[in-house]
Amino acid sequence: MSKTILVIEDNKDIRESTAEILQLWGYNALLADNGKTGAEMAVKHIPDLILCDIMMPELDGYGVLYLLNKSLETAAIPFIFLTAKAERLDMRKGMEMGADDYLTKPFDAKELMSAIECRLEKNEMQKAYFSKTIQSLERLTAGFGSGVVELKALIAGRKTRQVKKKQILYYEGDQPLGIYLILAGTIKTIKLAEDGRELMTGIFKPDDYLGINALLLDESFNETAEAVEDSAICLLPKESVIALLNQHPGLGQQFIKILSNNVREKEDQLLELAYHSVRKRLAQVLIRVSKQANNDPLHFKISREQLATMAGIATETVSRTLTDFKDEGIINKTNNLIDILDIDRLIKMKN
Repeated sequence: MSKTILVIEDNKDIRESTAEILQLWGYNALLADNGKTGAEMAVKHIPDLILCDIMMPELDGYGVLYLLNKSLETAAIPFIFLTAKAERLDMRKGMEMGADDYLTKPFDAKELMSAIECRLEKNEMQKAYFSKTIQSLERLTAGFGSGVVELKALIAGRKTRQVKKKQILYYEGDQPLGIYLILAGTIKTIKLAEDGRELMTGIFKPDDYLGINALLLDESFNETAEAVEDSAICLLPKESVIALLNQHPGLGQQFIKILSNNVREKEDQLLELAYHSVRKRLAQVLIRVSKQANNDPLHFKISREQLATMAGIATETVSRTLTDFKDEGIINKTNNLIDILDIDRLIKMKN
């Protein structure tokens, strides 16, 4: 069965030429000449993908995306902006709101088809992510009751966003658009000292939530989030999450528990920085990373730079200390792979 693409574009020539390309490639094309009409058509027809201009009368592309994100029926539709504006700020704003991709006008048929086919393939992949995430959520909220069904529906109705290695998810000072749920990969949070040094304040794996504190406190982010590796995340909109928390206090308690654990970990990290020796700090970091390892807690991959930012010490000092640990038979290290040979000695490391 042919997939349906909704084209929302106020320029008649671009709208009709895009529709012609889509039809030649076997897609059904729905056309709207302004944002308001396009949003209404999306709700009525639930297309497989939406191509949308940014600057339009009646309602701009950001407004269309905002309206569609508010509904479970339309929030998961892959959304690609068509724009003549290639400024980084505009692209970042659209991606933060949940857009999946950008095509800068003028574009050719090959570029258009590549973007569409890539996005439709990733949309199929997200079903596997969400299946795993829903199972994890059920374990997390076992016996919890109220609000779980609604939260699962909210997650299942969202679409994934692919984040490349070293790509910034949000910057310190940004206003939160909601809570980020990690579906795959690893995200770290960092703070920069006045002298430019980087301190890692947290590392987050699949099924972890980011941004709970900023949302509950209604404040801007107080740290920067960056992808450690290629990752997939899901944004749960601020308005939807707050509505769920207001309706189901039990969910709020669960998020507060997660937040409390994060605060406790950061307090422990600050105490380590203030009172522990370099050897003790690095030992504690290795223990913390081992607890977060997805598979084997005694075998994981982490770079010297990551260990340095987590421990608050220089990269060269990390290298020397890891070499000492290796010589002492506590760990084995091959490039970025670390095997913990004696976890008890790490735990009992003297200050």
